Amino acid sequence: MNHVHDASPDPTILLTIVLKHHAGLTLDDVQARLKDSGWWDHFPVEGTRVVSWTVAMGLGQIVTLEVPPHRLGAVNLELERSAWGVFRTEVYPTYDFVPVRERIVERVKAGGQ
Repeated sequence: MNHVHDASPDPTILLTIVLKHHAGLTLDDVQARLKDSGWWDHFPVEGTRVVSWTVAMGLGQIVTLEVPPHRLGAVNLELERSAWGVFRTEVYPTYDFVPVRERIVERVKAGGQ
């Protein structure tokens, strides 16, 4: 059996990272710890792209990255290295629902489900 290898680069995945603030840390504490850990120099890791970075008041920061699968470990390592102790982290594989929603809306308008 012959296998044809696609020469295109690895596809990317979307990864949503929720950085929840630790109770008891002031903004000055957070900024000092992030600076000391090199956060601003090392995150996001090389080879990834920020899709969005928002602040949810009372929750923390929500970062969505476009990540080649082979860089997933590097993202995890950097979160462990520089975010832990400042944020509680939650990481979710993500996909863009807008095109799916648009298809559903069109289907419903046409009488489908």
